[in-house]
Amino acid sequence: MAYLENDTIVALSTPAGMGAIAVIRLSGSDAIRMCDAVFQGTDLLEAAANTLHVGWLKDGDQLVDEVVVGIFRAPKSYTTEDVVEISCHGSVFIQQQVLALMIKQGARMAKAGEFTMRAFLHGRMDLSQAEAVADLIASEGAAAHDLAIKQMRGGFSNELSKLRDQLIGFASMIELELDFSEEDVEFANRDELVVLSNRIEKVLDQLIDSFRLGNVIKQGVQTVIAGRPNAGKSTLLNALLNEDRAIVSEIAGTTRDTIEEEVNIHGILFRLIDTAGIREATDVIEQAGVQRTMEKIAQSTLLLYVFDVQEMSVEEVGKDLQQFHQGNYKLLLVGNKMDRGLPGDKVLALDAFGDVLYISSKDGSNLDALKERMYQLVGGDNRLGDVVVTNVRHLEALTKAKGAIQEVLDGIKGKFSGEITALSIRRALNYLGEITGEVTHEDLLDYIFSKFCIGK
Repeated sequence: MAYLENDTIVALSTPAGMGAIAVIRLSGSDAIRMCDAVFQGTDLLEAAANTLHVGWLKDGDQLVDEVVVGIFRAPKSYTTEDVVEISCHGSVFIQQQVLALMIKQGARMAKAGEFTMRAFLHGRMDLSQAEAVADLIASEGAAAHDLAIKQMRGGFSNELSKLRDQLIGFASMIELELDFSEEDVEFANRDELVVLSNRIEKVLDQLIDSFRLGNVIKQGVQTVIAGRPNAGKSTLLNALLNEDRAIVSEIAGTTRDTIEEEVNIHGILFRLIDTAGIREATDVIEQAGVQRTMEKIAQSTLLLYVFDVQEMSVEEVGKDLQQFHQGNYKLLLVGNKMDRGLPGDKVLALDAFGDVLYISSKDGSNLDALKERMYQLVGGDNRLGDVVVTNVRHLEALTKAKGAIQEVLDGIKGKFSGEITALSIRRALNYLGEITGEVTHEDLLDYIFSKFCIGK
């Protein structure tokens, strides 16, 4: 995608397909003129900024549709260029007619993410804010929405800007020292640089650590429900969803394959996966189901191990837990069927395995407590911080920046020359700048914006 294309672009900005209305957006220096040439109603060339106008689009003598045209004049628009938004009826045929009409006037079809790329290139937003636009569009829960809004408003960018500004001052002093190396002068106070580097490293650690929570909020929490046959896994899935999604039966091994559904708990999306019961398989199909259960456990973020409080012994629970594939998942033991009574002698013994909660998925007892515990285990109570990292690209850049800061500290301790220390500071600045787009490469921008929808 060429950086400096100044032609006028057009695209459908609402989802493809038929609906009540569709919005077609143009951006570029000729956007208003192109629309005015085919618009019957107000003189759009004289129209004030941020105004709406009702009229007809005409292709020669043929009426195409009655539309509402929004006028946004540079530089106070999304792209900082002249922008026109045409709201037409949602017929697919009408959408195609309007697009063809604008192309006939000289516009070209926009590439994926080109509107937002122009906003970035014209200084309307930095690169991390532009990426937050895509996150906002893709958000499926309140928590993901809140994080995207904070990043769009510059929360993450402001934090990085503070770090870069502090480093730039020292970088300039050390560079100056190199120019006067023969005089053996010191312009940059090394003690202050150590304090600053330690402070920056601490902030970078906090940002890197926040990625686990940020990724969970953005992608959803992969939550596996596992246990032996007839432990009540499918009943629990139905209870969490508040609908009969999974078949429930007294016959052991009813669930042969995984069943996946989603539930929203306090704004965080949990992707629930009901799995085949864990036992010695009686046939090839059940064996494949058990193997898939083990694979899902290893990939999970949260594992709900469900067991029958009446039927399962402490030793059997321990045996099941030992055969689970290791992973980075959080484990919650869910003692089910407490409506039949809870043997007191098991409670203390089971506590040794970790977090245990007792419920009845049949009558809903303690189900709200289970949802609250699930929310807490993925860090829900800690998600309200100003800056949470959600992007893998940002994580990689932050990790590299931390490595460069560690090199700066080693250089100050005398392990490296002043030239190497100066280079390490520049590398740290470069990595931080890659996140916000102050340091960019064309192929990186093409990759980022190619993941956007066409009309954004």
